[in-house]
Amino acid sequence: MATEHETQKWAGVLKLGVTDRGGRSVATSQYHEGALRVLRPHYLDGSSQVTYTAVNPGGAYFGADRYLLDIAVDDGASLLLTTQSATKVYKTPQGPASQQMRVELGPGAVFDYLPDQLIVYREGAYRQATTVTMDPTASLTMSEIITPGWAPDGAPFKYRQLRMRTEIRVATEQGSKLLAVDQLRLNPDELGDVQGVGLLEGFSHTGQLLLADARIDDALYARLAELVDESATRSGITRAGLETLGVRCVVVRSLAHSTEEIAALHHSIVNLTRRLWRGQPDLDLRKH
Repeated sequence: MATEHETQKWAGVLKLGVTDRGGRSVATSQYHEGALRVLRPHYLDGSSQVTYTAVNPGGAYFGADRYLLDIAVDDGASLLLTTQSATKVYKTPQGPASQQMRVELGPGAVFDYLPDQLIVYREGAYRQATTVTMDPTASLTMSEIITPGWAPDGAPFKYRQLRMRTEIRVATEQGSKLLAVDQLRLNPDELGDVQGVGLLEGFSHTGQLLLADARIDDALYARLAELVDESATRSGITRAGLETLGVRCVVVRSLAHSTEEIAALHHSIVNLTRRLWRGQPDLDLRKH
């Protein structure tokens, strides 16, 4: 967790610790500061998984805003973290808005991170860095969907820059070992007057879904590949990481013409793994 001194540097801080108590996951530590909050917890199904919804009362990220999410899921606990609505990044003349996320997963812990889409508007710049340290028996699912914001002239890709980096590490007796790194870097502003030409192969939306779990075997990988092929997106699926660490990692990266097309693919994969691994029903986040 972040220290008190660290929290003074951020426009918004959210710290959440989840523990299993009597077969039900509950928050045993919760802290928020500045422009980040969480709504009251709820349980979507008959499993022990607790769901929290993060909100930004300010409505958006602005220039030079820095946000911190610090998540810890203890042994055997299960957390689904989502957002109330899309994360919007507006014009950032003071410098890029940024988010840092740190996640620690204990033995048998489950963390599903399924936020709504990220929308970067005209002249906006955004950087995101996520670090996950997980026990080999933990389970991780992380989804991201990126949408270009509306511009007055109707031109696509008017934002300046987008950088996202996710690093997954596995806890061992010799310390944490790197399992996989996923990076996305888009710089439409460098294209000058031909913005959008050749960027994302003519598609407007992009997304990535990352799974890390020891139970990802060849049979499951084949089923995931089928879902990718059947989707309305242009997507690819790859394996990542070192299986000697006891965890297998899969990354699905997608291009599409709408948020809904990528979200449909992500939900089909998440529904499959939730059903196979934990006997949970299809995901219903009940947002209104």
